[in-house]
Amino acid sequence: MARGAVSLERPVVVGILNVTPDSFSDGGRFLAPADAFRHAEVMVEAGADILDVGAESTRPGVSSRLGVEDEWARLEPILARIVRRFPTLPVSVDTVNAETGRRALDLGVWALNDVSGLRVDPAMADVCAEHGAGLVLVHSRGSLSEMATYEHATYGDVAGEVVAELESSAGVAAERGVDRGCLILDPGLGFAKRPAHNYALLRGLFSLAALGYPVMVGPSRKRFLGHIVGGDAAERDNATAAACVAAYDQGASLFRVHDVARVREALQIAHAVRKPVCHSSNSDS
Repeated sequence: MARGAVSLERPVVVGILNVTPDSFSDGGRFLAPADAFRHAEVMVEAGADILDVGAESTRPGVSSRLGVEDEWARLEPILARIVRRFPTLPVSVDTVNAETGRRALDLGVWALNDVSGLRVDPAMADVCAEHGAGLVLVHSRGSLSEMATYEHATYGDVAGEVVAELESSAGVAAERGVDRGCLILDPGLGFAKRPAHNYALLRGLFSLAALGYPVMVGPSRKRFLGHIVGGDAAERDNATAAACVAAYDQGASLFRVHDVARVREALQIAHAVRKPVCHSSNSDS
């Protein structure tokens, strides 16, 4: 992959950086490049292994698509600064546009994160193949304005159907030249899934991991967590950490979140339980 491979020997924490005015959790907070860069620094200091930068929201109710030029105008200043400041840090760009992806990869980005799983613009795979870059395929259904709604949330066996649809997306990527080792699959928690679907998907995540690709999950602050614990989006970080630990137990390797420090700490404990390692001489029980 561009910028090298990411070790999966321990859980990988992916910090979310939304340079949008309308994201469901932090819309507008990091729209200014200076604010976005400071938040990127905060997440790196907190232990983010990857930064995932996006400029177009998929929140419910989005009525129109962002043009490529507008998307790039939001992305370019912050991406240029991040790749210059952190030359070895893997950076992914959350986009469904192949042209945006091409520009980002030319700038030095490590991977593209396609929330449509190549449904919107299959040429995303061509761009990744040309650059030897990573490609995250996210399960979703419907258009960009529909995928965070329940419009297409109809399943018989949600885990089985998500696995089959992502396997199909991976097949499209392979046909277009993307190396298998460059692919990451994401079950798309919260995308075209009701709360019960998300919890069933977490329970059955091992079936996605069984395909042999690294699995990334993005439960961060999503409403299916609020269905259990209540609260506004920003009050769901503890629930996010719990969902990430559950996903790790079922085979996920990468965790896309807003609160890097909290999730990293929770996953450190989960990893120590799985593979005990003594990090301290302190013998207190």
